Amino acid sequence: MAERLKDQFFTRSSVNALADTIKKIHPDFDKEKLIGLVFDSTWESKELKEMMRHTTECLHATLPESYKDALDILMQAAPHVKGFEALTLPDYVALYGMDDWDASLPALGYLTKYATSELAVRPFLAKDPERVMAYMRTWAEDPDPNVRRLASEGCRPRLPWAMALPAFKKDPSPIRPILEKLKDDASEFVRRSVANNLNDISKDHTEWVLDICERWMGRTKQTDDIVKHACRGVLKAGHTRAMRLFGFGDPAHMRIEQFTLDQNAIFIGDTVHFSFELVVGGETDSKVRLEYLIYFMKANGKLSKKVFQITENGYSPGKYTFKRKHAFVDMTTRKHHAGRHEITVVVNGVEKAKTSLELQENVSA
Repeated sequence: MAERLKDQFFTRSSVNALADTIKKIHPDFDKEKLIGLVFDSTWESKELKEMMRHTTECLHATLPESYKDALDILMQAAPHVKGFEALTLPDYVALYGMDDWDASLPALGYLTKYATSELAVRPFLAKDPERVMAYMRTWAEDPDPNVRRLASEGCRPRLPWAMALPAFKKDPSPIRPILEKLKDDASEFVRRSVANNLNDISKDHTEWVLDICERWMGRTKQTDDIVKHACRGVLKAGHTRAMRLFGFGDPAHMRIEQFTLDQNAIFIGDTVHFSFELVVGGETDSKVRLEYLIYFMKANGKLSKKVFQITENGYSPGKYTFKRKHAFVDMTTRKHHAGRHEITVVVNGVEKAKTSLELQENVSA
């Protein structure tokens, strides 16, 4: 079994290394007190993000009371702290620096060079987005790609693992100058953040994002890559305008035949194999995006759709056979429930064939 993230970071060894780094910078630092506070009776029950926040709070209990003095120590330590443990440094700013923005915001721009400040900047954005976006625009022009990435990643409306930004969900227009600035960035690391930001925005403002993507499409290979990654959500949703942007035309002349499952009832943990034929009509080649959907039964008895891509390719008129399999195995991100599940084949965003599968509890498991 793969080692859990929470067991790989914030170990006694890594927290000791963090404490040793601070001790070298600040000889009065009480290393043993920090270790004792961190590994208290609640430690083993904490998840990774809780471990980070707990360690931040323990640092606050052992660093100088003056925020600026503590911040100076952490900024000196930043180049020498690695792994998830380094996230406690910008987290310290988020937790204890809200009363000193003139010190905190430049500190986040510096700390992100060593451990991303994308989570830590968000409380500041939530409180005063206009003031923080002025920093973001400056960071977007920084020589360091980590700082430029912060300009985009930090203002994503739906950044995973972070607090959401309701103001930007409602109106993403303040983000646009950042995205326009960074779309041609030399770093793929930065450009991928631009795409992820647009994908976030597309969940609330699909047409707004497609307006941008249509204008960017065809400029360069790099911007084309951004547009494709940015549109992954709307493509999965079968949005017609997005389909046409990438050349996936109206599939009226395409159909699915001979859609069959090897079993119509399986147990949770088993695998179903299925096959079908894609029939492409017309007289010219067609660009095809082929997917299958599974409507999973939820615990409340309702169905929840998940999209799985099969291929994107060009096809001449004719008939093509596809065979696939799907394992109904429980994962950390999905727990299966007994009941009727629907499986659908989708061509260029349009559901073309559907069948059902009965998923049963495995009583012997």
